[in-house]
Amino acid sequence: MKQQYKILILGASYGSLLASKFLMAGHSVSLVCRRPTADLINREGTRVRIPVKGRQGLVEIDSRQLRGALDALTPGEVQPKRYDLVCLAMQEPQYSADGVRELLRAIALARLPCMSVMNMPPLPYLARIDGIAADECRSCYHDASVWDGFEPGLMTLCSPDPQAFRPPDEKPNVLQVGLPTNFKVATFAHASHNAMLAQLEADIAAARWVGAGETLDLPVKLKLHDSLFVPLAKWSMLLTGNYRCVQTKEMRPIAQAVHGDLQESRQVYEWVSRLCVLLGAVPGDMVPFEKYADAAQGLLKPSSAARALAAGATDIERIDLLIKLVAGQKGLQSDSVDQTVKLVNGWLERNRHTRAMALASQAAIADPVPG
Repeated sequence: MKQQYKILILGASYGSLLASKFLMAGHSVSLVCRRPTADLINREGTRVRIPVKGRQGLVEIDSRQLRGALDALTPGEVQPKRYDLVCLAMQEPQYSADGVRELLRAIALARLPCMSVMNMPPLPYLARIDGIAADECRSCYHDASVWDGFEPGLMTLCSPDPQAFRPPDEKPNVLQVGLPTNFKVATFAHASHNAMLAQLEADIAAARWVGAGETLDLPVKLKLHDSLFVPLAKWSMLLTGNYRCVQTKEMRPIAQAVHGDLQESRQVYEWVSRLCVLLGAVPGDMVPFEKYADAAQGLLKPSSAARALAAGATDIERIDLLIKLVAGQKGLQSDSVDQTVKLVNGWLERNRHTRAMALASQAAIADPVPG
């Protein structure tokens, strides 16, 4: 008899895509987010809009019409022991926020299996890879201490290959999928947890969306892989496209970052793939450059990391820096990657300086020095 799982997802934006797939398959999901967003989701559910090959327009998945039950909670409301699986779908710097940090600690103490859907692999996952000195990577994280309580065997990584964004002028419970590829997840260390992932994979594959007189097999599946390196195939994509959106004075779309100089893009892509093979991956774990370059033609906006920097972010996921550091452990170096890291560092330094000046100005206005 199939089990109905209770799944906790930290992050209600990108996490709502994964939640919709679990809900279609009949499982229960709790989304962790801020109070206003939680109230909105509890009142109106979520909407995920997704393209379907051969069909015009987007299919809108309304969580209220799905088999599984959905609710939304703030970090302080979560009781971790109620759940079978935790999915980490926030940006890496967000896990050190007040409330979220404490929730992570409680999840680690409850010894729950955790599936990260971050671009930035949590430190406990890196510790599972023999070829990486995880302790030497702590400086790449906003606050590495939030991961200290986790058992490596209880942490796995799911490659966030599907591309999605919040449409402008829409409520926070709406997400639109731009590139409906699959989630690729590596196994846990324990057989019972892998059996759960296998059932979730099968349940999502069998689920169908019914609406407006249609029954559709929607894209975006969960694919379970034995190799720890399959989710790291995203590294080549991120460093070739997402982070090379960052330029000295402006941001460029992913498509332009990849196709503006296709030869350099191929060199970066294959350099990162070679690093993964040195760590222990087999070439079959990697996605061919041609397949990625073809998909990138449809990515007509700058990456979320680039957009965040342009908007003044003082912290982003530093997968670029992590790859550079891990490559250094293996004796690899790339001028192009070094330049990308330098550009990202420059934006962060300027944004932090601007933020510090603004805070100092506000403090001076609030507490003026007597003349």
